[in-house]
Amino acid sequence: MQQDDYTYAVARIRFKETKLLSDADLDALLGAKDTDEVMRLLQDKGWGDSTDLSPDELLNLEEQKLWGFVSEIISDMSELEFLLVPNDFHNLKVAIKCITRDIKPDGLFLTNSVCDPDMVYEAIKSRDYNALPVFLQGAAQSAMTALLQTSDGQLCDIIVDKACMEYVYSLGKKSDNEIIRLYCELYVASADIKIAVRSANTRKKADFLRRAMAPCDSIDVEKLANAAIDGHEAIMDYISGTQYRGAADAIESSMSAFEKWCDDYLTDVMKPQKWEPFSIGPIVAYIVARQNEMKAVRMILSGKVSHLSDETIKERLRSMYV
Repeated sequence: MQQDDYTYAVARIRFKETKLLSDADLDALLGAKDTDEVMRLLQDKGWGDSTDLSPDELLNLEEQKLWGFVSEIISDMSELEFLLVPNDFHNLKVAIKCITRDIKPDGLFLTNSVCDPDMVYEAIKSRDYNALPVFLQGAAQSAMTALLQTSDGQLCDIIVDKACMEYVYSLGKKSDNEIIRLYCELYVASADIKIAVRSANTRKKADFLRRAMAPCDSIDVEKLANAAIDGHEAIMDYISGTQYRGAADAIESSMSAFEKWCDDYLTDVMKPQKWEPFSIGPIVAYIVARQNEMKAVRMILSGKVSHLSDETIKERLRSMYV
């Protein structure tokens, strides 16, 4: 896009930012007595439409509204491919497992992807891997072969997940935008750390770790893999020497706390984009902010259904962009 196009898009984003939920709004949602009251408060904030929706339907609609708006202001959606392709790799895993188990993928595919999920399904079903985009071909064939030969669903997952990490990282490396590069770096680094922690807890071997983890600049995956083999404390020691040292306390708490730390870290580094009018950065920041907003609402709604205390729910909520 040209600079003038970004200026127009960012102007549209600036207005939309005024509609984002604030921390005070989340407190109001937390204070609601039940899910019905949460839904009414959200409707007052412009969420949903004129029809009665379930919580899942509401969140799905808001996701569609987000990407519908983005497609209005961005002439070339390939600029945002790094945000969309994880859904393609998810859909690839769904297609492979449904086909090998002879079940229908009804309701399992994610929308807002680069490829039509039905096309991915048909290509896998017919073993026509060349019908897939190049970024899916290798992972599709390797994962399908592995699952058919070993019946190991976890092996299928790590083949596809690593391919996703590598492709997202390559998109970041090719970008001349600092925010996109940072997002892709954090995407891979946080995934590597989660793999290491979970592998240490389940005593995975070195071969599994090296097969599952993807290289990135901010993490030495060989050292992290060796730390995972040595155990949890070794992982904490390694992370303490990286830019993710602040995540150590979160990891000690839980993996969901670590995921919150990663989202909050990304939100903090995105905030300066509010004052950048001539690049795609504010658009990326807004998308990430809206997705975090939807995560927060999902947690509140789920917490209300499960009768969790407000304090327990609040511990899991991300910091808001506004």
